[in-house]
Amino acid sequence: MTSVLLALLPTLGILAGMLACLEIGRRIGVRHLRLWGGDEPGAGAIDGAVFALFGLIIAFTFSGALSRFDYRRGQIVIEANAIGTAYLRLDLLPAEARSPLRPLFREYVASRLATHRALGLDETARHESEKSLGLQAEIWRRAVPAAQSTGSAATQTLVVSSLNEMFDIASARLAAARLHVPLVIVLLLCGLAGAAALVVGHSSALVERRTWFRPVLFALAIASSIYVTFDLELPRVGLIRLDAADQPMVELLDQMK
Repeated sequence: MTSVLLALLPTLGILAGMLACLEIGRRIGVRHLRLWGGDEPGAGAIDGAVFALFGLIIAFTFSGALSRFDYRRGQIVIEANAIGTAYLRLDLLPAEARSPLRPLFREYVASRLATHRALGLDETARHESEKSLGLQAEIWRRAVPAAQSTGSAATQTLVVSSLNEMFDIASARLAAARLHVPLVIVLLLCGLAGAAALVVGHSSALVERRTWFRPVLFALAIASSIYVTFDLELPRVGLIRLDAADQPMVELLDQMK
């Protein structure tokens, strides 16, 4: 619940900023009406350009966030398959080598699950990530000599390649988790949201009677859209989460037990 509230705070800030911009825009519009008696020439074209640019930026930002979300979800399945393949290939090793390696694999899968589920908590995620790296080194230290002891080049190739793939996808998932929309685009998106709210507020001054329904609905719709976009970028923190996508890893851990 705390993480969800933390994820909502930036959106609430955007909503508050848009409501303020709506009021500022209205006051500017009222002042312009008193001075000039109407909108300046070409105002409609300028307003349309602001809304078009804002719609374009939010559409591309949302599309990118959704693509990264789907990519991270697909990587979970790839990692589960890679670990499962490496685990099965332990059967190619001598029995005395398999016994200590199987518990290490179970511990490694549990650590990988904990690492990504704690990505919203820096200290816990760092601890689990370091633990995973330590387990990788220990698995490698035990598995490679055991594969060499078989005297079979094919066995060595199969075991080593599966371990490499298992470790590579772990690094790829960590890199993907750190990949987000650039900060400058986030700032541009927030700035354009404020500009759009100013335009709407300015237009509302043309109506003498103040109405809040449509302006507030506009601010809520934009803030909600931005929240969903940001939530997709941080799928371990807010309401949209990858926890359900972890099921292949959970099932793999259960099979190992």
